[in-house]
Amino acid sequence: MSSGGSNKVIYAALAGNALIAITKFAAAAYTGSSAMLSEAIHSLVDTGNQGLLLIGIRRSKRPADEHHPFGYGMEVYFWAFVVAIMIFGVGAGVSLYEGYRKILDPHEITNPIVNYVVLGLAMVFEAGAWWVAYREFDKTRGRRNLIDAVRRSKDPTVFTVLFEDSAAMLGLLVALIGISAAQFTGIPEFDGYASVGIGLILAGTAAMLAYETKGLIIGEAASRELITGVRKIAMSANGVRRINELRTMHLGPNDVLVAISLDFSDSMPAGEVERTISKLEVDIKTQYSDVRRVFAEIQSAAGHAASIAAEQEHIRESKGNDA
Repeated sequence: MSSGGSNKVIYAALAGNALIAITKFAAAAYTGSSAMLSEAIHSLVDTGNQGLLLIGIRRSKRPADEHHPFGYGMEVYFWAFVVAIMIFGVGAGVSLYEGYRKILDPHEITNPIVNYVVLGLAMVFEAGAWWVAYREFDKTRGRRNLIDAVRRSKDPTVFTVLFEDSAAMLGLLVALIGISAAQFTGIPEFDGYASVGIGLILAGTAAMLAYETKGLIIGEAASRELITGVRKIAMSANGVRRINELRTMHLGPNDVLVAISLDFSDSMPAGEVERTISKLEVDIKTQYSDVRRVFAEIQSAAGHAASIAAEQEHIRESKGNDA
């Protein structure tokens, strides 16, 4: 997913949510609907979240420096996690509180037709923003189903907006059902129940986003396709007898670090090994544009096994000290 595609999705969502939030707040103030107020807060939080994602994208593009030699690509992961916290803490929290307050102190909704008009328009705007986000996300998922594609995605900006817009559509449907039930049954508590339902939807959305972005923050490997491709390139390199180990990590949506340990033929001259490593790095970066850094380590199979054994022993000692 290019940053241009991500920006388009976020700007579309930001513009739509800002207009929807203003309209919902006006309708909530006019009709006294708790569900509509929860929806207004939802849209306001979403608007702020899109601003946070844009901050993350901009800051992630800063060049590497002495203090951050691998760059700032992970900033976008951090800000996506902040978005999840905002959805849970503000959106879900306020919606649940407002619904609980309405259930304890119910009052009738005045002019519910205003709410229906606003909810209808909001559904149209949200559907448009959702479609933009879905189309951008669909370009990268290939043949994977939606859930698997989200789990494997390394760009949280697009799937965050997709999650938010999906939650918004569900929230609008719940608000419509709650307001309609309150009007036609004469039981105003249904409006409060709808607000609670919106809060639960937001809490669930926040939990899913937090789970997905957590993996990115602590470091996720590249896709299986990229790892398999790098293995093929390495094994076809001159003099390579064995790949001892291959590790990858995403430092940003389009920034992959590759660390590879190679066992070369013992008869191969040092100069030829150096030329092979240089060509290998160029071939990997040419084939996979997301690979920004390649670190190659020359080791015998026995030497690598000893290194891994020492690493595992250190881990066991650390666990023993923590016990």
